[in-house]
Amino acid sequence: MVTGQSPRQLDRNITVVGRVVKGMELLSVTPRGPDPMGFYEDPAQRAPIRAIRLASEVPAPERTPLQLLRTDSQTFRDVVEARRNRKDDFYKRPAGHIDLCNVPLPVRAPPAD
Repeated sequence: MVTGQSPRQLDRNITVVGRVVKGMELLSVTPRGPDPMGFYEDPAQRAPIRAIRLASEVPAPERTPLQLLRTDSQTFRDVVEARRNRKDDFYKRPAGHIDLCNVPLPVRAPPAD
């Protein structure tokens, strides 16, 4: 499991095989190792992933209902543009570009009926 800077996904040092769409707050509190790049020298310190499944492998009645923003929508294009040219207090001037890994795909639980 790797958590950290998104651009590391494209530097040929790690392989990304999936994406957490729900529960990232649980993974992000996993302690990082003390060795360079956060590795653990002592295998006993590792936090193993005991099971993993693709959502498509989970029977439909057992799936957590989630809605992902369609990437072919104007709303998604607006999200990308807002991140490309951020105007938060932290940013003194918009960058005018964005790294692929810094475009999160918004996910939410469906609205209650």
